[in-house]
Amino acid sequence: MKKLKERWGIESNIQLTIIFIVFAITGSTSAWLSRYVSDWLGLTKEVLGLLYTPVRLILIFPIYQILLVLIGFLFGQFNFFWGFEKKMLRSMGLGFLFKA
Repeated sequence: MKKLKERWGIESNIQLTIIFIVFAITGSTSAWLSRYVSDWLGLTKEVLGLLYTPVRLILIFPIYQILLVLIGFLFGQFNFFWGFEKKMLRSMGLGFLFKA
């Protein structure tokens, strides 16, 4: 845990625990919401067949990104998750989204 705290620039175990809780809530919530979004868009197993799971995974990605920052904000960790988000998107080649 010490290396992770150093890597993320975190000093307290409480903050690390909060960050883990935010990751857990965000992952579960984004998977749960993707079901309703895919239903709303009419993307069902019957329509997509074998493509249903990959499409759901693609839907989870933007939902996760938005929820990560929002839930991080609610838990008082906005700065950490905003920086985490920018770093992750830059590493995926989407850094142009933050050039303002």
